[in-house]
Amino acid sequence: MEKQKIDARKLTVEGRALLRQMVIRLRKQSGMSLKELADVAGVHHRTVEEWLARARKEGEGALQEKSRGRRIGSGRKLTMADECWLRDQIVGECPQQLKLPFALWTRPAIKALILERFGVDMQDRLVGKYLKRWGFTPQRPIKRALEQDPVKVATWLEQTYPQILARAKAEGATILWGDETAVKEDTHWIRGYAPKGRTPVLKTPTRWDKLSMISAISGRGELAFQIVEGSINTARFLEFLARLIDGRTGKIYLVVDNLRVHHAKQVSEWLEDKQERIELVFLPPYAPESNPDEYLNRDFKTALRAGPVSQNTAELLAKAHAFMNRIAALPNHVATYFRHPAAAYAAQGI
Repeated sequence: MEKQKIDARKLTVEGRALLRQMVIRLRKQSGMSLKELADVAGVHHRTVEEWLARARKEGEGALQEKSRGRRIGSGRKLTMADECWLRDQIVGECPQQLKLPFALWTRPAIKALILERFGVDMQDRLVGKYLKRWGFTPQRPIKRALEQDPVKVATWLEQTYPQILARAKAEGATILWGDETAVKEDTHWIRGYAPKGRTPVLKTPTRWDKLSMISAISGRGELAFQIVEGSINTARFLEFLARLIDGRTGKIYLVVDNLRVHHAKQVSEWLEDKQERIELVFLPPYAPESNPDEYLNRDFKTALRAGPVSQNTAELLAKAHAFMNRIAALPNHVATYFRHPAAAYAAQGI
């Protein structure tokens, strides 16, 4: 009977290991010669001789197929535990929480974290390989306000503001609520119809100088505002404060957020000899909804987005002044900003 031959060249890695084991068993069970075993296995008789010699010297386990290439995970700069920790930080934390000067987890941000945590100075390209291996991809972020501290907000509502209100009533002072905002039309918020698959094109002029507005309102409908070119810096904030107290006989408590300008040393020095005329009060961090003036700003931005796009700074400035001057003449409308559920507590102001 003709022996069935095997073509060893067509076998997989596992198949070759099984072939070697079969040759050893045939040798033990039938005592076949080297040539006969070689014919059955489809290999040279010298190969069979090497297999048998190795099995006698090192044991049959030595004929098992060994994995080729580097062991998985070898040669990496980070251990598996390091990788797990790093992935957890990227998913659960933001760079600022780890005191890194980045807004999002970019390659440079992750590189900085690796250097700080593990002392490994990794190239951007290698960082990218790790991210790809983990299944991380670059994506557009969802804008979300920084989370406020509920304890600090509760303290403001239940203790701090009632105390300020009591002081204002005792002193015959006025409580104003101030805020700053950029003067822009935010045209990317506008939607328009177009054939399916064809994005509508909104033609806008080249950008011009930046405009900013600072304003202050009271529960009685008072409104003061100032629109300037550029951002609201310390000098412009002080100019606005000076305009607020100019000609007033009573004291003002101005409630503002924690913008760096509000805490500037120059502002503190300017206020030192004016404690009887004006005093700043600071809202809890990241609590813009607690400020009624925030709802004026939303109304303001909505009005700017309505109608044709301004072609230059003068047109935008005119549109902004037109809206604010109209609102300033409507104290009852200004008072409605204090009706928002998150700002209704401020309607108790005087």
